[in-house]
Amino acid sequence: MNLNQYFSREDQQFVFSRQQACDFAKGVANDFNAIHDADSSRFCVPGDLLFSVMLNELGLSQDMQFTFAGMVTDGVPLSIEQQEQHCLLVDNNGKEYLQLERSGENLKDAEIIGDIIADYVRFSGRNFPHILVPLLEEQGLMLNRKRPLVIYENMSLHFEQLPTRSPHLEFVGGEFIPNGKRGVALLKFTISEDGQVIGKGQKRMVLGSLLPYEKAESDMLIDNYEGCRQAFLKRQQA
Repeated sequence: MNLNQYFSREDQQFVFSRQQACDFAKGVANDFNAIHDADSSRFCVPGDLLFSVMLNELGLSQDMQFTFAGMVTDGVPLSIEQQEQHCLLVDNNGKEYLQLERSGENLKDAEIIGDIIADYVRFSGRNFPHILVPLLEEQGLMLNRKRPLVIYENMSLHFEQLPTRSPHLEFVGGEFIPNGKRGVALLKFTISEDGQVIGKGQKRMVLGSLLPYEKAESDMLIDNYEGCRQAFLKRQQA
């Protein structure tokens, strides 16, 4: 995957435009969350794009935990600070947006890393509605259609052995832990090479403003999301 089209480099820093971030969200990650629209008043750069850039720059380590600390808007120059096993994505004022703890062997193979990024963001793009809606429904809950709140908190990777060729990421199950009108979704996946599992990972998200499940309301939120996806595809074909 060529990530260079989704950010600009300025004096060893990374800068994301609204259109670059929007193109990544919709065209790569299949993520049609309105906050990634180029004209959104609440715009922010997708967390998956920040994760992808850091992984691309720093390589793949046997153990990695990415923790999101803040939302990035357009035009903010960001730098990667490396402190041995602790790395930070920060702005010029030292504000942290993404933290990375890593250990073990490190791999810099661009093709393998690109394959992992592509597989991961495709999985991440399926989180809503394919994974989260059924998990919430099992608990009798749903996202608030008028104020959906989903916060990407962290993601971890662990490899028994680093890949030597194109790996395959597969979702293997999720769990939602409710706490009143909030809750935590844990989404688990494995990473395989030639059919053998060599690694695993977990994505953690905090969901808020939850409501008692009503099928009509839940279906309306899904329909609105699907409408955004179809509108994007039509623009691409025009």
